[in-house]
Amino acid sequence: MSVKDALDLICRGTDEVIKLEELEAKLKAGKTLRVKAGFDPTAPDIHVGHTVLINKMKQFQDLGHDVIFLIGDFTGMIGDPTGKSATRKALTREEVLENAKTYQEQIFKILDKEKTIIEFNSNWFKDMSAADMIQLSAKYNVARMLERDDFNKRYKSGQSIAIHEFMYPLVQGYDSVALECDVELGGTDQKFNLLVGRHLQAQVGQDPQIVITMPLLEGLDGVNKMSKSLDNYIGIDDAPADMFGKVMSISDDLMWRYFELLSFKSNQAIEQYKNDIENGKNPRDVKFALAMELIERFHSAQAASDAMASFKAQFQKGAIPDDIDELSLQTENGEMGIAHILKNAGLCSSTSDAIRMVKQGAVKLNGVKLEDPKQTFPTGTHDVFQVGKRKFAKIKLT
Repeated sequence: MSVKDALDLICRGTDEVIKLEELEAKLKAGKTLRVKAGFDPTAPDIHVGHTVLINKMKQFQDLGHDVIFLIGDFTGMIGDPTGKSATRKALTREEVLENAKTYQEQIFKILDKEKTIIEFNSNWFKDMSAADMIQLSAKYNVARMLERDDFNKRYKSGQSIAIHEFMYPLVQGYDSVALECDVELGGTDQKFNLLVGRHLQAQVGQDPQIVITMPLLEGLDGVNKMSKSLDNYIGIDDAPADMFGKVMSISDDLMWRYFELLSFKSNQAIEQYKNDIENGKNPRDVKFALAMELIERFHSAQAASDAMASFKAQFQKGAIPDDIDELSLQTENGEMGIAHILKNAGLCSSTSDAIRMVKQGAVKLNGVKLEDPKQTFPTGTHDVFQVGKRKFAKIKLT
């Protein structure tokens, strides 16, 4: 691949490349780059939003560079203050190590296990003395630290900032010194920390790393950052059918964002998809390709084919899936209204949400649309209730 094509691939989907000219010079010189991304194992599972950085690592790996997956087992016990309005609760070492095991299992669904360097930052920090830490803290000043947006907001509003939180950007930056990194990847919210790495490397005589920031992937709603707490995520361990349905639920505009950040298809292939749609191809069919690619990556080609067949049978032919949850609900006075049925079954978040969904025509009984939000059902009812395209439950009223 030419240097231009390599740069086009590396820059695809990025928010910012700091010192692009330095990156281009290193590529032209034929240098094998040491590329690092750090992950604090603060939660056990990864969703596809987390894989945006890992995908970029994979692209570097495919270009022949050395990628380092750094597990922040030391920094994870400090707690990254980025974007936080209050001091984070620190994790125990046991919690961090348990989460790290899961991370290692999950990342190799994307990265080549044989070519990936796994590092733990406790390997160098465990041997640091208190004097070493003080010496490290002397390499940055408080005024510069308070330029960081989240610290600045907390300082001006009189909120507490613990001293150890100031250490976080320094120890993350020192990781780049310890690993002699050429490139560090991070989310846009990590830019300050990544630049601290450049600063510390320059102070010890290393070439400062190129910083590449990646955008934070929007969730299925297309508005908020992908998050499990907002239930707008695609988990990499989601069942294939669920993953397929979630991909198909995103908007046509958001689809291109997902292609850009999650797909390994070439820039030319994605451009061809856009041309096809401009020439009349149904966007749904292109979305099929994205769903298939993700399921193949995290499950298998067979699982992707089965999920697609199931989706077509369920939604394009109006079929009701076989493997849906069954539950019983206790009525009062021998009947229950549709809004309470949907809420109590977990198909809607509240009765008002249920009423809205009925009015929008998104609720069906045994495949037939319901139109009356005040409709009631008697004891003995045993039917399939559906909300939207993906929520089903077989409900018995007792």
